[in-house]
Amino acid sequence: MTMTPVLFLGAGRMGAAIAAGLAEAGAVRADDLILIEPHPGPDVAALARRGARLNPGRDVLAQARTVVLAVKPQMWRAVAETYAPHLAADARIVSIAAGVRTDALGKAFGGRPVARVMPTTAVAVGKGVASIWAADPRDRAAARALFAPLAHVVDLPDEDLMDAATAVSGSGPAYVYALVEAMAEAGVAAGLSATAAAELARATVIGAAALMEKSPETPEALRIQVTSPGGTTAAALQVLQGETGLGPLMTAAVAAAVARARELG
Repeated sequence: MTMTPVLFLGAGRMGAAIAAGLAEAGAVRADDLILIEPHPGPDVAALARRGARLNPGRDVLAQARTVVLAVKPQMWRAVAETYAPHLAADARIVSIAAGVRTDALGKAFGGRPVARVMPTTAVAVGKGVASIWAADPRDRAAARALFAPLAHVVDLPDEDLMDAATAVSGSGPAYVYALVEAMAEAGVAAGLSATAAAELARATVIGAAALMEKSPETPEALRIQVTSPGGTTAAALQVLQGETGLGPLMTAAVAAAVARARELG
């Protein structure tokens, strides 16, 4: 299947991360990227210097074989109305708009084939995660081919699960960053300098993630290995795994994200 040129309707933080990741991985040549972005950031400008076409005339849009819809969910209908008439009839739409279902996307884009993907921003460095749904296996395969060089791809058996995947994975990096912030703040409260606490928290999470990536052990097994009975880690985990600890908080956080995704859709 031919997936290039790839048109990005929106090249903000996530769109730019995907485009940059494709170029860095060598999966798509920079001159096979077409970027529509009214407020291009430095990453988009860098891609343009490498040959990506930034905000070209509408006649160029018909060249795209893959169209990545990478705008905020609140904007997608207006963007579809503006650009759908200028796309090739058989262009494939790959949407990363949270909560927006394939039936609505297909209708707005004139019946063109549609796949939904929820990636993480780590696609920019080839370490992303991408949840994928498409009704047609061909569209699913095309979305997988686009994201496989950038991410660990997870196929979902039902579109209704996209909201849950968005809440767990799409929003998940923010949870990790919030954890690092909280660890650093707790370190300061315990007497560390702000600089030392931030450095320790950041490096600890990076190291733990790297070990988890390389290890065949489950996260539970890795946690147990670090937790000596009656030790300092065990004391901390009594708080984190208590009735009002991390488990209930994360369940509530994911539920809130799921609810918001459904509102946006």
